[in-house]
Amino acid sequence: MSDKKYWQSFGERNNSEAFQKSTEDEFNESLPLEGLDGKGLLDAKTPRRDFLKYLGFSTAAATLAASCEMPVRHVVPYLNKPENTIPGVADYYATTYTIGGDVVPVVAKVRDGRPIKLEGNTLAGASRGAASARVQASVLDLYDTARLRFPVQIADGKAQEVSTFEAFDKLVGDALAAAGGPVVLLTGTITSPTTKQVITEFLAKYSGSRHVQYDADTYSGILLASEASFGKRVIPSYRFDNAKVVVSLGADFLGTGWRPSSSARTSPREEGSTRKTRR
Repeated sequence: MSDKKYWQSFGERNNSEAFQKSTEDEFNESLPLEGLDGKGLLDAKTPRRDFLKYLGFSTAAATLAASCEMPVRHVVPYLNKPENTIPGVADYYATTYTIGGDVVPVVAKVRDGRPIKLEGNTLAGASRGAASARVQASVLDLYDTARLRFPVQIADGKAQEVSTFEAFDKLVGDALAAAGGPVVLLTGTITSPTTKQVITEFLAKYSGSRHVQYDADTYSGILLASEASFGKRVIPSYRFDNAKVVVSLGADFLGTGWRPSSSARTSPREEGSTRKTRR
């Protein structure tokens, strides 16, 4: 066990009187009993009304909970079972999660063709098996009922859904052919070599075309600061395990910042262990 101490605020660090009082009252919540005036329920001014009120609420809550039954769903077996697939037995696939410059090698747990869990891959990457909260929560995007299921085009200032991907490909092809000139493709930062190759082949068909990469959340400030401080335009890797106190001023280095999965890990020399760092 580590003997290092971590604090969530300066109040906790200094153990001030105001912090101690806020801790005592953190979960203090009184019941809204009317007319008790410090007496018991039977000694209140309106014991019968209060008794019936809370009894009715308890009965309604119990009835509601008992009536919330899940619908019965019958399992239909495979007519032609896929090879190497056993219903109910999970498979594991190595893949990569990428967002905002955070590239994390992960292992996806898949059951009956549906990804249900992501964990860090201990055999690859600088994260060395770590996975941030954003990585683990990303699997929920696959089950978002409000997500777009088909491409959308803007016509007359209104968004219209295109029924099929084939129809969308035809719309894009016709628009490029009608443009008759160079194409500018605007994307975020792309780290996939395969995607870069596809973009290169696409732009080669249109003379003078170019690819522009722009990120809404950019890390150019870190690059410029490193260049000014150390003479190298790089993004540093921080050794939080060697720090006695870590102060974060608006930088969520364990959540949505740069490479939070790597920041959550300890020193590379400490194999197989993790440590939580609080702001």
